[in-house]
Amino acid sequence: MHDDMKRVSEIAAPVDRAKAAIDLMATYQGWVLELSRIRREAIEEAQASGMTQTEIAAKLGVSRGRVGQLASAGPPPERAFFGTDLVTVSLGGKPEAGKGPDQNPSEVVTREDLNNFDHLRKLLAGMKLETQYEVIPTTGMVNLNRENHVVVCGPRLSPIVAQVLEGDDNLRFKKDRAWHLVDQKAGKEYRSPMDEDGSAGDFGYLGRLPRLDGRGTFLYIAGIHSIGANGVVHYLENNLAELYREVRTRRFSTLISCRYDPDTLDVLESRRVTPLYRHEG
Repeated sequence: MHDDMKRVSEIAAPVDRAKAAIDLMATYQGWVLELSRIRREAIEEAQASGMTQTEIAAKLGVSRGRVGQLASAGPPPERAFFGTDLVTVSLGGKPEAGKGPDQNPSEVVTREDLNNFDHLRKLLAGMKLETQYEVIPTTGMVNLNRENHVVVCGPRLSPIVAQVLEGDDNLRFKKDRAWHLVDQKAGKEYRSPMDEDGSAGDFGYLGRLPRLDGRGTFLYIAGIHSIGANGVVHYLENNLAELYREVRTRRFSTLISCRYDPDTLDVLESRRVTPLYRHEG
């Protein structure tokens, strides 16, 4: 008997034993799901390298028809872009309007950020990933040292995030008369149309950045304005598979432009406007 199952079977209290069995089953089911994703990705890679399904079947010791089944079974490979378990989305919090510092103000999130979470939740649910969100306090303190983590928060709201962004030698948030984004490699500025002529457009930053403990990364999304982050999420909804093939789970950053409906705030289109800057290797 496997050590984990033996440990569970030896728990004396029946209810505790049942609870431990439920927890262990959930863990194993999560592993099976991720292994099925890895299997699907491996078969896709083999086919992309030029192997036929007949050749793959011979190597695996299964029928050609079974290879076809395995190639479409399980979550898509790009699921790994977000993680392998429950994904936490950290949203930048702002003080509740009308409350001063002596009134113990609570943090609220913008309509755009809640909309972002809803879109991310639906996107990840389609890849069999559950999501939850938390609000970053107005101090900007957020724990970046964890897995399966997405941060949606501008650098002006979090000094910790601003510090990590300083490590990106390619793309930066800067402020003069207004916040804007800069491609330092190309020497080009990206200013929000909202600030320039009031039109319904914005720019956002998308990247996978290093954790402070040096033991992993987190996914980072931010716009010059809140709607710019919506543009990034819209881009992920429509381009995730291609993006994953390019960067997998390695560190990178890029900028996304978007156009939106000023009445509904729904993003109408999004596109990448800079290269995918690799941060390693």
